Amino acid sequence: MDQDTAEAMPRPSARGRLLDAADELFSRDGIARTSVDEVLNHAHVAPGTLYAHFSGKDGLVAAALHRRLNRWEQVWQEAVDAAATPAEKLLALFDAVSTFRDRYTPGRGCAFLATGTELPDLDHPARAVIEAESALLLARLNQLAETVTAGNPAALAGNVLLVYDGAMAGLQRGLTPDPLGHGKALAGCLIQNEIGTE
Repeated sequence: MDQDTAEAMPRPSARGRLLDAADELFSRDGIARTSVDEVLNHAHVAPGTLYAHFSGKDGLVAAALHRRLNRWEQVWQEAVDAAATPAEKLLALFDAVSTFRDRYTPGRGCAFLATGTELPDLDHPARAVIEAESALLLARLNQLAETVTAGNPAALAGNVLLVYDGAMAGLQRGLTPDPLGHGKALAGCLIQNEIGTE
């Protein structure tokens, strides 16, 4: 990006900078290990700005995760819309993760699972977002599986979700090359097996 382009782009709002900083730092370093001061310094805002927009660190965590959920839902829908066949639409989940990581953050693993692990308190405001992401995964996979098979779409959706969770864990561990590609291939085998038994 040249200097003229950079100058023409509007600077994100203080709220946006806080969300960007939180997303980057929480993904990279973890929520517990990231102090409020680090977020404030990264966002170049004063402490009062954080409390004017959020209720504190917990509110910032929930808001950053909520923004991530909205972005994730949009990217996944774009991948589904771009897919040609019902099977490809079901497999688009794996392509969407790659696109999301390229577009927003190259962080390892799933931010929703990581946040759930870091914040076991069921009363934490981020829990509602984690539950919403789980509900989205299950509902959309079930809906897409129903277009693939009349046999047992719920079982197929559950199996694809299990493979997806494994691929996300593979990203977190960093030991397996291309866990998303392997996950997509395995899920494709599950779909073909389901179609072949009808």
